[in-house]
Amino acid sequence: MRRMFACLSLALLLTSCGWFTQRSTGGSHGLSSDEFEDRAREVAERWQGSADDRAWREGFVALEVLNPHGWNHVSRVPAWVNRSSHNGAWRLAAKLPTASPDRADVRWPDGEVSQVPLITAASAYEKFSNPADLIEEECPAKGCRPLRVTRAELGKVPLQTSRGTIQVPAWLFTVEGVEQKKVHVAVDSSAVTARPERMQGDIEEVMAFDLVAGKPDELLLRYGYGACDTVHGTRAYETEQLVVVDVDEKDSSSGKPCPLIRKTATITVTLARPLGDRLVLDSGTGLPVLRGLNTR
Repeated sequence: MRRMFACLSLALLLTSCGWFTQRSTGGSHGLSSDEFEDRAREVAERWQGSADDRAWREGFVALEVLNPHGWNHVSRVPAWVNRSSHNGAWRLAAKLPTASPDRADVRWPDGEVSQVPLITAASAYEKFSNPADLIEEECPAKGCRPLRVTRAELGKVPLQTSRGTIQVPAWLFTVEGVEQKKVHVAVDSSAVTARPERMQGDIEEVMAFDLVAGKPDELLLRYGYGACDTVHGTRAYETEQLVVVDVDEKDSSSGKPCPLIRKTATITVTLARPLGDRLVLDSGTGLPVLRGLNTR
């Protein structure tokens, strides 16, 4: 992000600074077929059997923030509720449960069951009742009101993970004057593995994929490209466990100034056989591509 801003300020939106047109490390942008295969083989070998691979397939990797500050896990709430929550205007108006379980079962889409440690209602309340790091206006300016918690109960909410959407234990807090519940996932953070991050210099190319109805050997890819890039097609490198995908793009600006604009589009790639339960990796970052073109 800092590099993008530097490009904007120094070139006044007239040059791409190589951000889209060239990869400094890794990636497959503008590579020949042989170079792409070498890159894809490296990506597959690095991922297969790694700690990230094991966690993605067998562990608990959340694909969304467990407990964002605010009310993101519920339907829309009045503006004063978000403002009050942001400012930490919480008040306890009831005793919180003390006899809650310290572990609970989580059932995965394939039927496997795991036990995860839980936090108490008091711990959950302590975590979300603190004000945000950046506060523009202190309470009670412009309609900020106390949020009085009158009850807490243990329930379940859906959560997207690397193994599919599951129901996870969550504390549901009743707030006086608010129809929606304040939700805080009760799974202890020690049980959750962080989603792997791209290496410095790697640029995400394929953002998401989906299956193509009636064509089991094709994938629909959503990808990003620069304003002066020309797309020549797609490529895939396949193993028994993985599929590494790439969109073949080349800079067609011929050295002329190019707007620093990133666009997105969809394109299909044909595999040697149906995807099955194989994992899809982006050749640019070497990380898993999520299924669902509207997931981001």
